[in-house]
Amino acid sequence: MAECVGGSSHTMDKSITLPPDQIFRNLENAKRFAIDIGGSLTKLAYYSTVQHKVAKVRSFDHTAKLYEISMQEEVTARLHFIKFENAYIETCLDFIKDHLVNTETKVIKATGGGAHKFKELIEKKLGLKVDKEDEMTCLIKGCNFVLKNIPHEAFVYARHADSEFRFQTTNPDIFPYLLVNIGSGVSIVKVESEDKFERIGGSSIGGGTFWGLGALLTKTKRFDELLQLASKGQHTNVDMLVKDIYGGSYGCLGLTGDLIASSFGKSATADTDFCKEDMAKSLLHMISNDIGQLACLYAKLHGLSRVYFGGFFIRGHPVTMHTITYSINFFTKGEVQALFLRHEGYLGAIGAFLKGAEEDNPNQYSWGENYAGSSGLMSVSPEMNPLQRARSGTFDMLEMDRLERQLVNLPLLQDPSSYIPDTMDLTEDAPAREYWLYCFEEALDGVVKRAVASQPDPQEAATRAEKFCQKYRHKLQTLRHQPFAYGSLTVRSLLDTREHCLNEFNFPDPYSKIKQRENDSALKYFQKAVKALEQLSWEDRQFALVRGVLAGNVFDWGAKAVSDVLESDPEFGFEEAKRQLEVRPWLVDCFDRWLERLKGPPHKCALFFVDNSGVDIILGVMPFVRELLSRGTEVVLASNSGPALNDVTNGELQILTERIAAMDPVIRSGLKEDRLTLVQSGSSSPCLDLSRLDKVLAMVVRERQTDLVIIEGMGRAIHTNYHAMLSCESLKMAVLKNSWLADRLGGKLFSVVFKYEVPAGKC
Repeated sequence: MAECVGGSSHTMDKSITLPPDQIFRNLENAKRFAIDIGGSLTKLAYYSTVQHKVAKVRSFDHTAKLYEISMQEEVTARLHFIKFENAYIETCLDFIKDHLVNTETKVIKATGGGAHKFKELIEKKLGLKVDKEDEMTCLIKGCNFVLKNIPHEAFVYARHADSEFRFQTTNPDIFPYLLVNIGSGVSIVKVESEDKFERIGGSSIGGGTFWGLGALLTKTKRFDELLQLASKGQHTNVDMLVKDIYGGSYGCLGLTGDLIASSFGKSATADTDFCKEDMAKSLLHMISNDIGQLACLYAKLHGLSRVYFGGFFIRGHPVTMHTITYSINFFTKGEVQALFLRHEGYLGAIGAFLKGAEEDNPNQYSWGENYAGSSGLMSVSPEMNPLQRARSGTFDMLEMDRLERQLVNLPLLQDPSSYIPDTMDLTEDAPAREYWLYCFEEALDGVVKRAVASQPDPQEAATRAEKFCQKYRHKLQTLRHQPFAYGSLTVRSLLDTREHCLNEFNFPDPYSKIKQRENDSALKYFQKAVKALEQLSWEDRQFALVRGVLAGNVFDWGAKAVSDVLESDPEFGFEEAKRQLEVRPWLVDCFDRWLERLKGPPHKCALFFVDNSGVDIILGVMPFVRELLSRGTEVVLASNSGPALNDVTNGELQILTERIAAMDPVIRSGLKEDRLTLVQSGSSSPCLDLSRLDKVLAMVVRERQTDLVIIEGMGRAIHTNYHAMLSCESLKMAVLKNSWLADRLGGKLFSVVFKYEVPAGKC
């Protein structure tokens, strides 16, 4: 993009491949701005509204048609964060001015050292009054925001491990923590709550010291060039080590021979010229070690175990993160964790934005990272990916969507702070990563085909579908080289990224017509299925009910082995699915223990996380629910808030349950007496994160004194939550519809997992 943008005399760098309308998205709806200007980078934040299509269902009374699907326009809120070099600031401001049609915005919140320097330029270009905010306050607000709203925001850096980036799970209690912000100098801040923080120390030896001394030693004036020199250097040529003094380790003091005894120590005695790379590396080690030791002392003094590092000095640079991590581990013997943030460069801009949006109170909502519009974590390591490093210094983006519901932990998690939703971390498991990336790439043509078929104008939809395909394929290619881009790479994140990309190109529910057809068909067999179950003995019925849920779960369009069968054989039905199931003993078989439990008193309330539309929910789940209700157990059915694959949504389930109630007295009385409740999960994913559920669902779980959780399906019970520990009884039921995964777990295609768990002490 070499042409001028917005009439400025500056030109965009040719290495930037994104056009400006993809960098500054939805500007026409922008309502509020904030800017954080540092010594070399500008971080811009703005709020906009985004119009997109959603699939809505509407029931038909007294007709043969089950429900109508309509595409409606919906407006949602989105936060945009863009990072670019100060060299582009005039060009970017010109582009914003030319495309900013909203005249409501009168003020732009600003923070950072450059906010004063560029004040006149901003006011002149945008016609907005610059309102400066305290830098440290903005930093803390931004840090609290990302830690609460972005899972896998924080990571430990392990340079020589298989996976260098080890992401932390979202802890519901983020306080207290220590924030070490390394800019020109170092500020050390103790954060105790949303509004309570204190600068407890600092140092004048920081990023500016590295830059200044580095420039004197190497004659290199650019910060990134200095880091690049350091990454190629060998500090032992300049530093004096313990072994240089003692000939080996100093055992009685616990000092290894390779430990630095004196930074730049050899330069005093050696009669030689030192190369730039070695001096830069020695300098980086010296300053990083000093900062690390300082952070340790303050952490121990205040009894804190979590220390987050951020600021211009870090820049995601591997050598810097490695040195700080080594220093922290050495001085605290592993008692304190050095943690880094994926979006640490945006903290000030996020905080400044929040300061300007206090009347809207963004903290009362939950927000989610939009993978379709975010750049992801870029490594600046030149040896890892030179192309990405070149781009990371130009434009970098983060987008966050406001979620309809406030998301909280499931109250029944045994230990929310140690809960990990995902069973497999593809960031660390290279063979699994390659397999699943290949799977999702192979499935793209089928997704495109179904997406186009779900639209009223196939020709126009085909153009959008091609754009979706290009974008998602590009995401997959990025993740192949940078699996850590959005935190831990998992099957869940790959599915969610695909849903985000589909939504961006207005494909809100590609499986809508398939679901409608299958729901309609399955309803016709419901009464027959119930009648057959009622003719069985009690014990045989319990087994038939479980087998019915498992057979219903076979009908999963997200599994290629199944979708191929469903497309080629329209007559494949419930009985055929039962015959596909593994014969007992199953791969994981706790049925006998479950049967024994059913001979005891009924559960007070069962929370059932349901999976697919059609046969699954109608012929599998509903008869099982019916049996629980007959036993005297209340049931809460939790279904997706929004569509994903052929999973049943809350809107669809409301209609289906009404239809079933009209033909079944047990379901009808359950609804009438409020013993059967339908609640949204807050999720729009085929997988399930029990730490991000609708607040209303959590409230219902508490009020009903839920003592049984049932999780159904491969996405919810295998890819996620297979190892989840709950404080009450739980059932995890799934059929393995992927031969590779089945093989990994020691089974085969259509193997059964029936996992009944009772927490320790409640047996």
